[in-house]
Amino acid sequence: MRKVDEYINLLSKRLTRRRFAHSLNVAQSACLLAEKYGADSEKAYTAGLLHDIMKDASGGEQLKIIEMSGHKLTEQELLSPKLWHAIAGAAFVKSELGIGDREIIEPIRWHTTGKAGMTLPEKIIFIADYISSDRSYNGIEKMRALAQVSLEDAMRFALEFTVACLANKGMPIHPDSIGCYNELAVNKIKKGTEKDDTERIDRNNR
Repeated sequence: MRKVDEYINLLSKRLTRRRFAHSLNVAQSACLLAEKYGADSEKAYTAGLLHDIMKDASGGEQLKIIEMSGHKLTEQELLSPKLWHAIAGAAFVKSELGIGDREIIEPIRWHTTGKAGMTLPEKIIFIADYISSDRSYNGIEKMRALAQVSLEDAMRFALEFTVACLANKGMPIHPDSIGCYNELAVNKIKKGTEKDDTERIDRNNR
């Protein structure tokens, strides 16, 4: 049995039906983005498949594997349980599945918050999680359109969406997310493009 089949079998047992379907969809989106932007599509598929492997685990199980990995949660991370599964997931695939490839581990690790200096594989999983076929939210069509034009513009739009949602709920915003957004914004300004792809896509959608 190929490794990917083993992973799919494992996920079918660890995840709810909804989460399992989402994982398959993210893997497919990641593969397509990798082919478009020149990343390794097989690794992207694997990372997309496994990105939520710890999402349906209990908080206690997530905290246990995080502790075993040596990662010390910050105060903000402790107050944001929805972030734990990414940290725990990266640790799980490394320790339990024996995956040592950073192009698989790191995209899983950073798919929730993002960070400054993200690699192409990391950006792909971050975006694939937002645009998978099971997703439905205000702005999803714009998000999918942006992903076909510029990963960076898509990430900025995604972070704007996420930060706004967190702020409206009075939730803390992870400094890595802020760092990621600021880097993307600065890069856009440095390119000297006053009219970015988000504006063009807005016009096309009117």
